[in-house]
Amino acid sequence: MKTTIDIPDRELRDVVRFTGASTKREAVVVAIADYNRRRRLAKVADQFGTLSGFMTRDELARLRQEP
Repeated sequence: MKTTIDIPDRELRDVVRFTGASTKREAVVVAIADYNRRRRLAKVADQFGTLSGFMTRDELARLRQEP
């Protein structure tokens, strides 16, 4: 999807540098993908320990040790 946005020069330079992207477009796409990945991970982390009936870490460790 084509979108026109005004991104501050300094922020765009930094994201190009940090991502190692060869184009501004690539840098923005990488930054958006990274942001989305972090948000998904944060949602999963929020759910940690809230599933009733799910095995504990100790139970999982015992299962991994069984032949």
